[in-house]
Amino acid sequence: MNSEISGVILQWAALVALSYPLGRYIAKVYRGERSWLDFLNPVERWIYKICGIDPQQEMDWKLFLKSLLAVNLFWFFWGMLLLCCQGWLPLNPDGNPGQTPDLSFNTCISFMVNCNLQHYSGETGLTYFTQLFVIMLFQFVTAACGMAAMAGIMKALGAKTTKTIGNFWVFMTRSVTRILLPLSLAVGILLVINGTPMSFDGKQTIETLEGEQQIISQGPTAAIVPIKQLGTNGGGYFGVNSSHPLENPNAFTNILECWSILIIPMAMVWAFGCYVRRRKLAAWTFAVMLVAYTGGVAFSVSQEMNGSKQIAGMGIAQDLGSMEGKEIRLGSAASAMWGMTTTVTSNGSVNSMHDSQTPLSGMMQMLNMQINCWFGGVGVGWMNYFTFLIIAVFISGLMVGRTPEFLGHKVEAREMKIATMVVLLHPFLILVGTGVSAFIASGNPNIGWLNNPSFHGLSEMLYEYTSAAANNGSGFEGLGDNTPFWNITTGIVLIMGRYFPIVGQVAIAGLLANKKYIPESAGTLRTDTGTFSLMTFAVIVIVAALSFFPALALGPIADYLSI
Repeated sequence: MNSEISGVILQWAALVALSYPLGRYIAKVYRGERSWLDFLNPVERWIYKICGIDPQQEMDWKLFLKSLLAVNLFWFFWGMLLLCCQGWLPLNPDGNPGQTPDLSFNTCISFMVNCNLQHYSGETGLTYFTQLFVIMLFQFVTAACGMAAMAGIMKALGAKTTKTIGNFWVFMTRSVTRILLPLSLAVGILLVINGTPMSFDGKQTIETLEGEQQIISQGPTAAIVPIKQLGTNGGGYFGVNSSHPLENPNAFTNILECWSILIIPMAMVWAFGCYVRRRKLAAWTFAVMLVAYTGGVAFSVSQEMNGSKQIAGMGIAQDLGSMEGKEIRLGSAASAMWGMTTTVTSNGSVNSMHDSQTPLSGMMQMLNMQINCWFGGVGVGWMNYFTFLIIAVFISGLMVGRTPEFLGHKVEAREMKIATMVVLLHPFLILVGTGVSAFIASGNPNIGWLNNPSFHGLSEMLYEYTSAAANNGSGFEGLGDNTPFWNITTGIVLIMGRYFPIVGQVAIAGLLANKKYIPESAGTLRTDTGTFSLMTFAVIVIVAALSFFPALALGPIADYLSI
């Protein structure tokens, strides 16, 4: 137990300590300043030449968004084609068949929006070819798209008055070559050293200690795991994701992978402050997010380490905490830490079965995704916080009688309308989706979706749409979700939950940047203070968290009280 707690504290400290220097480096990358990876300049110029990109071209926010959406549309058709036809493609030693159209639609959309809502089982559902040229490729591309969008917003807000917000293709390329690829290489080497396989061999038959034979899949695991974590995608190479001993062999790799999930989202907060030269604002933003994350971790760890009331009532000792659905080599505390880390980001990887965690711990995981701005996915997490920040600026300005301004740009009705629509879309997708599925399930009790009826069954459906809308990908996997209904409805939620907010947030930044710059004065509402940070936190809690309280009361809270 003590060693588990020590691991949790060590990981937290490593995240806090390393996020700032990485954030400074990311800001330098997007500013085009000199860095230690400048030897990659010829590679980047070659990429621009091959793709017909003019790196000197500046884009307005509309062209920026068109470029972002166009590349995503291309990869959608690419992914659909390969997933449906993977049975005839090379690098398929296990002979896995192609996916059905509805499943390939869900899989392709899921990874294209930087989610991993896997309605298939990892190594048995994909081939080595599609793992590499769909899943791993998308994990780089989609993460880079989110980071590029944030870079465009930073450039817009960092300028006094401008009609352009940078070049999407340059930001995207640098995100891959200067940030994601080097970090993935370092993490991948450490994983290989600790036993994660990296090969193209087929399944192996081994003899267990009990004398039984077991078939074990292998493959290029060490190439895919680093980017799935660092890019906050989370797609499991194996069906059981990071609870698999080949994907996550030991306590060290568990800390390394869990650290990888959150380090870039944390660093992006500091990158914003360094880019726009508002480090104090970044520090307060980081503090709000860190307090929320740390509080959630402490609560979840205590819940899981104290064990399950139901199991305790059966007279079973729980010296190691609630170990249902968890790996003994990792433990309850490390599993709780991972569960909170993966849900405050848009990373859906798991090292335990979330469905088996204690009710209130599961509720905290859902609440993280429902709020969706405590660090969040790479780039997009800060962008979600930015939306609430704009709302907080407007409300605060009205309360104190000052003109709502953010970084020298007046916030007016147009920006507020966009921010409001972005904020309200998230609960709309989750609650409407859950309501429709609950209605269908209640009218068809033999439909086969729910292995757990009553309160927990509602929680499973609520979690699925929450995970889809937040582009997370984890699940309460007691739910039978590989059906046309779930594949199509969650696919639609994935699309709307990803692209509508990005369009709105980039539009807000572009509109603000076009306005006349207003120098700070005695009458300026300061946004880099503790008071304003508390105001922003209150807005997030009231608008985001409380929207879901009735649903949570009928799901995990009722589940807890029924024990």
